[in-house]
Amino acid sequence: MRAPLETLHVAVLMGGISSEREVSLTSGAGCADALEGQVGKVTRVDAGRDLAQVLTELKPDVVFNALHGAWGEDGCVQGILETLGIPYTHSGVLASALAMDKDKSKAVLHAAGVVVPGGGLFDRHEVASRHVIEPPYVIKPNAEGSSVGVYLVREGANRPVAEVGEDSWTYGEQVMVEPFIAGKELAVAVIGDLNGPRALTITDITPTKGFYDYEAKYSPGGSRHVLPAELPAHVFDKALRQAELAHAAMGCRGVSRSDFRYDDVNDVLVLLEVNTQPGMTPTSLAPEQAAYVGMDYRTLVRWLVEDASCRR
Repeated sequence: MRAPLETLHVAVLMGGISSEREVSLTSGAGCADALEGQVGKVTRVDAGRDLAQVLTELKPDVVFNALHGAWGEDGCVQGILETLGIPYTHSGVLASALAMDKDKSKAVLHAAGVVVPGGGLFDRHEVASRHVIEPPYVIKPNAEGSSVGVYLVREGANRPVAEVGEDSWTYGEQVMVEPFIAGKELAVAVIGDLNGPRALTITDITPTKGFYDYEAKYSPGGSRHVLPAELPAHVFDKALRQAELAHAAMGCRGVSRSDFRYDDVNDVLVLLEVNTQPGMTPTSLAPEQAAYVGMDYRTLVRWLVEDASCRR
């Protein structure tokens, strides 16, 4: 039986070694600030490859995982925490690894009845040399988050994206190519434990320019959030149910965020991906939705610590 919350030593993992390091530092700082005064002790850990040694010396009661991207979000860190026997937040090894692999997660979601886009994995050099599917389409790394390395090839484009084939490309030899779904960018946060997932609400995200890429997500004024999204009732309900189904099918725990596109002309709702470590700044999408349904930021962060466990 775990000690009372107010006596716990919580280590907040942030930073890390992925391309999403800066976002993680911001998420981690916010979560650590929120835990101050709610738990016995908060230690902020800029997670590196010596993480196992650092945690062995710190001996925290719980780890709050605020890492994003490869290593911190793909099952690797979760495996370290399982080996050390330290309860931790968010999803476990399998769900984390599965969600980070876009191709494999799409197969699981499709089998569970979630509507996902078509397309598939292609060699990056082939993608750089010709249109592997008819434009418009989206190119993205198979195992990155936060729209890192994402390109939109618009309808009528004369040439593919040469950058994908260059030596500077560091996101793997295969890339995901999917048809571009026109319409609204939607996000649904889900909180879930052993009692089952519960979708919170829906945010309609409008980039101030271009499409919802890394800059639109994290630059001040890069996007506008409408919460709750203004959608037909049947679409609103379907997005909530599809997000809950995705959370359960992937085996997620804690909080997840499902990202959708809704083609309002053809009434088509498609789930793009599930994020097992969504942004956790006070103004990020998941905390924003939690606040809308009455769970303020400090309460959400505390709930994640209370939900922490091993063998997730």
